Amino acid sequence: MLHKFARYLVDLDLGSVPELWAPVLVIGSGIAGLSAALAAAEKRRVVVISKEELNETATNYAQGGIAAVLAEDDSFESHIRDTLKAGQGLCERDAVELLVRDGAKRCKELIETGMDFDKEDGHVHFTMEGAHSARRIMHCDGDATGRRLQKFLAKKVREHKNIQLYENHFVIDLLHENGVCHGALIQDSNYGRMLSIKSHATILASGGSGQIFRETTNPSCATGDGMAQAFRAGAVLRDMEFVQFHPTTLYLAGAPRFLISESVRGEGAYLINQHGERFMKKYDERAELAPRDVVSQSIFKELHSRDEEVEIYLDLRHLGEEKINNRFPNIGRICSMYGIDIVHELIPVRPAVHYFMGGVKTNLDGETTVERLLAAGEVASTGVQGANRLASNSLLEGLVYGHRAGKKAATYSELQYSPLKIVRGFEEARLAPLNLSDMLQSLKALTWRQLGVFRDEKKLGEACKTIAFWGKYVFSEQFQARGGFEVQNMLTVAGLIAESAYRRQESRGAHQRVDYPDEDASIGHTEMSIDILEDTGSVGW
Repeated sequence: MLHKFARYLVDLDLGSVPELWAPVLVIGSGIAGLSAALAAAEKRRVVVISKEELNETATNYAQGGIAAVLAEDDSFESHIRDTLKAGQGLCERDAVELLVRDGAKRCKELIETGMDFDKEDGHVHFTMEGAHSARRIMHCDGDATGRRLQKFLAKKVREHKNIQLYENHFVIDLLHENGVCHGALIQDSNYGRMLSIKSHATILASGGSGQIFRETTNPSCATGDGMAQAFRAGAVLRDMEFVQFHPTTLYLAGAPRFLISESVRGEGAYLINQHGERFMKKYDERAELAPRDVVSQSIFKELHSRDEEVEIYLDLRHLGEEKINNRFPNIGRICSMYGIDIVHELIPVRPAVHYFMGGVKTNLDGETTVERLLAAGEVASTGVQGANRLASNSLLEGLVYGHRAGKKAATYSELQYSPLKIVRGFEEARLAPLNLSDMLQSLKALTWRQLGVFRDEKKLGEACKTIAFWGKYVFSEQFQARGGFEVQNMLTVAGLIAESAYRRQESRGAHQRVDYPDEDASIGHTEMSIDILEDTGSVGW
């Protein structure tokens, strides 16, 4: 019954909270949020809420690049075909076509307004990544594309007269009533003060949920807040079972799970075991250039293929010092901090959770099933990513669909507000304060063990029931600070992933069921909402 306990977070009469007003409220400051804000600000005043400093986003850590059809020997049809193939039957073709065609326009605009992508002989340099059929990945500073894009868009936002920015502000919950979103309840992380921001249109661009897993490339702020908030507001979430594991992250004791970009393999790096054997062709003829789900699954199979302990490495040494230093300076710098010279030494790697294909269901303009609530970027399910995201389509999706959501939000008419109150659904006596650190570690261990690369009915059913049990007392806790609200959000998202994965009795893309190893073409999207779960029941009952 997790959904019953996850309905309400706060018991608060909003009449006691200072109130602000903005025609458009954008929650999130990555590429989707900043693109949305800039588009909406052409016609409306915009408030942007950033959970941490403006640049602390998943976008900022994106390395590989942004895919766009700008090269003469590339085509829209090719990029569309590659995306649909990677998505394994769960992409929406109209959404993919819009992504590819509008994506080229948006990227041209970036270049025309000063975004400086890496060049070769005076022209933009395009690299190759897994599952692409052409070199179409634009990049900056070798392997720091996201950082440059974040800085470029953030400067525009800071300078725009119609945009007001609130950094280090945490969204506690959406303000909603009778299926209509009215804005959000915010907490100033610097001082602990709360305020409500009423808006005609609210855009969720709050990113993903990687922090619910033990091993992830995501920054600490990726706790699934937007997905949980949309669920509580009654929105439909789609395909939550599809969690992409990036196959190559730095795997050293004490080191963060730093992502080793897809473009490293795109430029010719090998995956080898401790015996120096290239193993990928045992599992897929495309070898290191297979889609991410295939490479991650192959690595896990290799790890358990022998009686001895198996180690996995990325080998760049044959690429040569000049190419490695020019293309991957940031990866080289990070690895050197842990004593690894990537020019002459192997990089130990393992898969880690990286990206959520599922999220809040939207139409092509970013509108969700809740009136006046829109979503864009990783928090959203636009129909682009399907069962397995094609590499470097994520920045493109944030750019394209963030822009569209901002444009749409700017067209909304004025909304008459009524007094609102957020109430808690359950109260229980608490003998001792909840140990948030222990709760988080328990959740991360459970998700990694039971919602990982390979799944089965027994593990998924146990996960659903355990998460629902934890929810009985975690959701009754009255938290005052961000950490407690994040734990409640993470539990909600974990429960939705487990429930969705339990219901999908097939293997496809990033969702692999060992008890249902074949793909079933008759199975479409998985949809979850409070109403759907109450109508159909859930494993957690």
